[in-house]
Amino acid sequence: MKNNKKRLKEIISVLKKYKITKGITPEKCRKIVEELGPTFIKIGQIMSMRTDILPQDYCEELKKLQSNVAPMNYDTVKSIIEETYDMPIDMIFKKFDPIPIGSASIAQVHKAILKDGRLVVAKIQRKDIYESMYRDINLLKKALSMTNLSKLMGNVIDFNMVLDEMWEVALQEMDFLIEASNMEKFKRNNKDILYVSCPYIEKEYTNSKILVMEYIDGIRIDNIEHLKEEGYDLSEIGIKLANNYIKQLLEDGFFHADPHPGNIWIRGRKIYWIDLGMVGTLSTYDKEMLMKVVEAFVEKDINKIKSVLLIIGRPKSGVNEEKLYNDLESIVNKYSNMPMREINLTVILEEFMAIAKEHSITMPKGISLFTRGLLTIQGVMAMLSPDIDLIEILTNFLNNNFIKSIDVKKEILSIGKEILYSSKKSISIVSELSNLINMTIKGQSKINLKIIRLEESLNYIDKMVNKIIVAVITAGLLIGSSLICTTNMKIKIFDIPLLGFLGFLVALILGGILIVDIVKK
Repeated sequence: MKNNKKRLKEIISVLKKYKITKGITPEKCRKIVEELGPTFIKIGQIMSMRTDILPQDYCEELKKLQSNVAPMNYDTVKSIIEETYDMPIDMIFKKFDPIPIGSASIAQVHKAILKDGRLVVAKIQRKDIYESMYRDINLLKKALSMTNLSKLMGNVIDFNMVLDEMWEVALQEMDFLIEASNMEKFKRNNKDILYVSCPYIEKEYTNSKILVMEYIDGIRIDNIEHLKEEGYDLSEIGIKLANNYIKQLLEDGFFHADPHPGNIWIRGRKIYWIDLGMVGTLSTYDKEMLMKVVEAFVEKDINKIKSVLLIIGRPKSGVNEEKLYNDLESIVNKYSNMPMREINLTVILEEFMAIAKEHSITMPKGISLFTRGLLTIQGVMAMLSPDIDLIEILTNFLNNNFIKSIDVKKEILSIGKEILYSSKKSISIVSELSNLINMTIKGQSKINLKIIRLEESLNYIDKMVNKIIVAVITAGLLIGSSLICTTNMKIKIFDIPLLGFLGFLVALILGGILIVDIVKK
């Protein structure tokens, strides 16, 4: 309790020092976080990626935060390991380097050798970090309430929402089993890509507080001189990196949320992604909405962009749709006539996010991380080779993967519905034509036309009716086959149920004969 009071006094003292009741600028925000210590530095770094929560200028300033955290001494590290495994450290590791190779707010990393001789790194969570973070976040909430800052800055930052989000993200970062699971999923998603990987997890030694994984003895991607000395083609690395990251975003919907140079290493002609404690996810729906925005942008359809923005975002009441339309139109007009190579995709995305923020439209977390990730990866690519064109790589990826992205069953059923509607119309036409023919034969039809060669005309109508009947049968086969595709029939050809495949095949043959006949006539 005494420690809490002392810490609260420290927090309030820092807030008063920077006169926060007079407002808080982005620079002032960064300095406050730095003075509040390691816990808040880590949280500030996490929040620098969340343009959906913080204004852009605050995010940019928080990116400057550095984790200069004093490492835990070896005795503390040793006690954490032995308490966690309930055995002496030398029963787990053949050798354990007492000097960490990295130290941050939540954990520090040590090189080690397992009993079987494998070289690994052990990520050790700081002692009592959970309690420390929980206490600091709640005390900051209390301090902000006491200084009335939440009310003063409510129109710029919703502090309660930001702090709640901080805690949610911090909880994930502090559970190393989540990071291990992320790494395994990443490895599965990229198992067919020869030039991409991530460290292998030592499951037997991993738990929520200690993560043991393969040691990647490679070259950091921003160590340009070393890469050149080893004979690497920087442009090739950049293109492969971009292709893989776009795949993570748009195909997997599961991506590294912090792709800065320290988390990307090169070893043996492979790109290794490390530190997957923070990942972003995009649902199929999110990806579809993003594609609609791209289509609408290309078509200069401002209304469609506005509609999608309001659908995927969480707009507060009272959105000025006319101003939103005008703001979106200004972006589209700005880039629509610009040469493709001069367009900076991440800048466009950031401008869209800024407009959403201005109109109090909160974008989903995944889309915010998507934007930040692309911005970071473009910076890495520019460092490797400034001539790499992210727009061109993205366009090629979309063209090559368009068919993969189609939900075949969904599309077939949609087409089937259209055909069914057309078929019903066709049947009614057949019925009307039959009535007309009968009436004509009986002489009951009064038509103000001089009918010449009645028999020839009737033959023509008869052939036309036959074609319509074939078209209706074809439509029926397509619809029936589409419905069969939604079942779990085990016998399949090309991943399509056997009966559905045969139905499509017959429909294709009939349709082909019909088209050839029409073209001939």
